[in-house]
This record gives sequence, C-alpha cells and structure tokens, in this order.
Amino acid sequence: MSRIVALDTTDIRFPTSLSLDGSDAMNPDPDYSAAYAVVRTDVDDAGHAFVFTIGRGNDVQVAAIDALAGHLVGREIEPLLDDMGGTFRELIRDSQLRWLGPEKGVMHMAIGAVINALWDIKAKRAGLPLWQLLARMTPEEIVGLVDFRYLGNALTRDDALAILRDAVPGRAEREQQLFATGYPGYTTSPGWLGYSDEKLERLAREAMAAGFTQIKLKVGADLHDDIRRFRKAREVCGPDFPIAIDANQRWEVAEAIEWVNALAEFRPAWVEEPTSPDDILGHAEIARGVAPIRVATGEHAQNRMIFKQLLQANAIEVMQIDAVRVAGVNENIANLLLAAKFGVPVCPHAGGVGLCEAVQHLSMFDFVAVSGSREGRMIEYVDHLHEHFVTPTAIRGGSYMPPSASGSGMEMKADSIAEYTWKGQHVFV
Repeated sequence: MSRIVALDTTDIRFPTSLSLDGSDAMNPDPDYSAAYAVVRTDVDDAGHAFVFTIGRGNDVQVAAIDALAGHLVGREIEPLLDDMGGTFRELIRDSQLRWLGPEKGVMHMAIGAVINALWDIKAKRAGLPLWQLLARMTPEEIVGLVDFRYLGNALTRDDALAILRDAVPGRAEREQQLFATGYPGYTTSPGWLGYSDEKLERLAREAMAAGFTQIKLKVGADLHDDIRRFRKAREVCGPDFPIAIDANQRWEVAEAIEWVNALAEFRPAWVEEPTSPDDILGHAEIARGVAPIRVATGEHAQNRMIFKQLLQANAIEVMQIDAVRVAGVNENIANLLLAAKFGVPVCPHAGGVGLCEAVQHLSMFDFVAVSGSREGRMIEYVDHLHEHFVTPTAIRGGSYMPPSASGSGMEMKADSIAEYTWKGQHVFV
C-alpha cells in the first residue's frame, strides 16, 4: 500500500487579455488560468489536474482545492483508486462542504480537480490513456462510478446499464477507428470578439485549410457588428460551411430570440449559451423561438441535475460538457449517459487552457463505450497554450488524434508552472 503525502496547489495565470485571445461579449479581458492541483504519494507517483478560470478568483479556487487536503493526506491511495465511485460520493457528500453548493460552484469544481487527479494516477498506474482505461471497463464498473441520486426520473441504473451493454459489441473496432481517423474537431480560433475583421478572415481560411469542418463566432455585443462579421465569415467560408455562434450568456430570453432570428439569413449551425446557463425554461423558450437553428449549452452547467432538466425540457439540441466545471470524470460520465438516453449529441467545450487536452478523453470514451457514434459530434479546438502541457493535443486534418500516453493529459510542464505562477501582477518571473 502507498499513502497520499500531499495535495499541492498552484495559482497559474497566462496574460491572454493582452492579445484578446478568449474575448467575448461577457468576458472582454480573460486571462486564461489554472487552479492547479497535484496529488502526491510516498512512492513518487503523482496525479495532475486543474480547474480552469479566467484570472481574478483563481486564488479562491486554489483555496477551495486546499480545503480538501484533509480528505486525502495520510490515506492509503489504493482503496480510493479501487473504488472511484465511492471516493466520488464521499467527497461530494461531505455535509459541511456540500452546504456551500450543494453540488455546484467553487467547491464542486475543487472536488472535480481532486477526482481528476486521482484518475490521472489510476490511468498512469494502468499504463493507459484515460479514455482507454474508461472504455475498457465493464458496463457494471462504469455504472458504479455514477451517483444516480436526483437522476431517477430521467436515468436509472438499469437505463445506464442497457446503454453501456448495447455499446459493448464493436468497442475494439471503434478504438481502431479512432486511431485511424481521430475524433472530429471544430475551431473557435477565428471568432474571438476582440479580433479585427482581417484577422477573422485570415483565421477562417486557415481553419478550412487545416481540415476543420466548422468554425464558431462570438456574438452578442452589437448586432450590426455581428451581422458584418458573420457576412465576412460567409464570404470566406461559402454558403454551406457550418458556422456556429456563441453569445456567452449575454441575452434576455426575448432578446436572444430576436437577435438570433436577425442572424438567421447566415444559417448559424447552432446558437450557444444564449442566456443564463441556469435558466432551463428560458433555453426551452429560445429553442422554440429560433427553430430550426439549434440551441447548445453546457459549459457552465453546474452539475448533472442541470443537464437532466435541459434534456427533459427539450431546451438543447447540442449538449456541451466541460471537463472541469462539474465534479470531474465521474459526473461527466453521468452527463454522457444522460445525453445518450435522450439521443442528444455531445460537442464538448474546450476553449481555455488545457481543456482540449482534458475533454478529448471523455468524447473518445463516449464514442467507444457509450454512444458508439461520432455522427453530429465534434470537440471544440482553440489553438492556445498547448505547448505548456506534457502531452499536448494532436490535431490532424481537423480531427483530434487519440492520445496514447498514460494519464489524463492534464499535466503541465514544470517550466511553465514556474514561469506562470501568479505573482500578484502581470509580471512573470
């Protein structure tokens, strides 16, 4: 047996606001940041994970992760790794910490960092990338990872087992398909709101040349600007190339319907986060009001219960999970099973630092062991900050190629951690 000897945390911030990378209608000056966590054992293995933020408040997120040290330090790690479902439930059900949510917000994301770090160790010890470790579990083992509390009126344990058992035939074949052709990606890189028209046009051309089959534009600050920018994108991409739009929660419900319909002539592939991520009924009203344009959301959905309600209300036609917004791998497995139950495609959010590296494992697991499909599914790609990771994403022909390195892909390079540790101002030493 080995023991956990430390839960180390670091406040890491990249000054992306200086170049307006990541800028949108609600977040004009983001500094892509990571509240970084490392679970260390007395046999010198370590699990790495993080919570993504955009600058101010990253210190709060670090403190929340620190608050979980008492649950881990000094404990034998093997029982925790052998029962990751039980470990997950123990953490999210700590009654005093749960009071801060329940099961949402800064504390819930902190639990996700710890859970993801433990999965990193488990995958490294197995010598497998996380997606492959998960995809080779039995349906019964996968179901054991999920907390079905509050899901029973939409997804039961038996429902989940049926979905997973149906996907067992063809698992090996789908693994080989991933290695051959990868998982489809789309790119948001041309569409940041702070970019000039010339930069938008150049990056859109580059995205098409690279093989991406969809781009996304940020919208919502000014309708006339959105019309102009969308027209520029259409001139570059042609009338039939898929272009999605993302309002980043900017609008009231009626405003969203009016605004999206004003852009309908450009045929948006979907409208993303049109209003508050907690407004399930608002999303449902928007979905009815902008049809046949699809509504997508989920990157700020706080837990599996929000996803359940969005699906039950027919409020979304594209579900977007985030690798670090909810409480880690376990809760995202629940989200993937919900999407499969309702027949809604999952197109994960991956804008930010390290999110591409992390969420690809969940989509690839979904393809092999849950939905069994890549149809209508793609992972967001943003070409920022990958060089800071030990195993950066590999894109070929606009598709994510499956990682083969063991672990979750969330480990950052030591030099990058040292250089971008926050010093209290935009001076990195």
